[in-house]
Amino acid sequence: MHAVYKTEVPLVAAVQPGSFLTLHYRLIGPDGADIINTFNDKPATLALGTGELAPAMEQRLIGLEEGSRTRFELAPGEAFGERNPEMVQRVKRSLMDQLGDPDETYHVGDVVQFPTPDGTASYAGVVREIGEDWLLFDFNHPLAGQPVSFEVQLIGVL
Repeated sequence: MHAVYKTEVPLVAAVQPGSFLTLHYRLIGPDGADIINTFNDKPATLALGTGELAPAMEQRLIGLEEGSRTRFELAPGEAFGERNPEMVQRVKRSLMDQLGDPDETYHVGDVVQFPTPDGTASYAGVVREIGEDWLLFDFNHPLAGQPVSFEVQLIGVL
């Protein structure tokens, strides 16, 4: 009689909705510059479906196998939405003085944090223009309406 030995072939884990990931990733803006790059540092850990990555980026990860490295091109607006002209708004200087330091000096390009109405969180606006008694803020994500590249190396999938 011959003995039959069964060997187990380890399965390579693939990304599924809700997976917990350890990965290196790089987000590249339309000008080719890195926005985020973890490749030269320690890897990131995140759970899919928790909002840590834009939904379009998460969708690209579904089905990728542990150990894979790839790059995706995301169309303008796909990763961070389209630019919304209604999210560019004037804010009276008097309101800015109430919300913060009345002696604060603002410059075009400054990023200013605003409290949410319930005061439990904040959101950011970029100063686009400064008037006599107002500031023009852009509350769109800085990459809204822009194409981006997303490079990823999956180290671990749980």
